[in-house]
Amino acid sequence: MVAQEDVVEQAGSADPEVGLRAVASLRALLAAVEELQVRQARELGWSWQQIAERLGVSKQALHQMYGRGARRPRRRIR
Repeated sequence: MVAQEDVVEQAGSADPEVGLRAVASLRALLAAVEELQVRQARELGWSWQQIAERLGVSKQALHQMYGRGARRPRRRIR
């Protein structure tokens, strides 16, 4: 397992193989953190609109990604 600090450093690598792999890992981490925070906000009673405004997306897009019945496969963090 690679430390998050190492992944950030690798994202700036001159080697595209290393850099792109790091970018993919960062995307997966970001997606996992976003999902966690959206679920937590909903559990605390936040509206889809409130969450969408904080994330800078439409509430329709947010609800489509995380709403009831929407199942996004969890991405494995490398």
